[in-house]
Amino acid sequence: MPLTEGELLAYLQAQGLSYTYTAHPPVYTCEQADQFHPPQPGVHTKNLFLSGGGRFFLATTACAKRLDLKALAQALDVGKLHFASPEQLWQCLGVTPGAVTLLAVIHDTQGQVEVLMDADIWDGQAFFCHPLVNTATLVLPRADLLRFFELTQHPPRVTVMPER
Repeated sequence: MPLTEGELLAYLQAQGLSYTYTAHPPVYTCEQADQFHPPQPGVHTKNLFLSGGGRFFLATTACAKRLDLKALAQALDVGKLHFASPEQLWQCLGVTPGAVTLLAVIHDTQGQVEVLMDADIWDGQAFFCHPLVNTATLVLPRADLLRFFELTQHPPRVTVMPER
């Protein structure tokens, strides 16, 4: 079974990872999330769970960026790239549409999901992430997000993500 929000928060605390927590109504888009974002500085991220060439990718970029999936597929050498199904999202990351988050890689114990971070946002000092649900937002310092990736064995591949 996937972790609950509370279990994830307890895990982050047990690992000494810092974050700030803001509860809000459910959000499903970047535009909705912008209405409730925490007051701290941080990168507002958009997370896309993609599939192509028999591989799964969690692509993270800025909310305002519109990705060119065709060009990204070429860069990844996977043929065609498309949004994975809600069933695949649940099986791989244990979250539902609207709650896709970098923190969901904690559920990918088989190492099926490759984390792609857009080079345009990678230098951010903090990142906004859902805590496995879309009713709250965490702000994690970059160093703590990197440590989380190490703990979950999901080193991010930093790449320039093509824009439409």
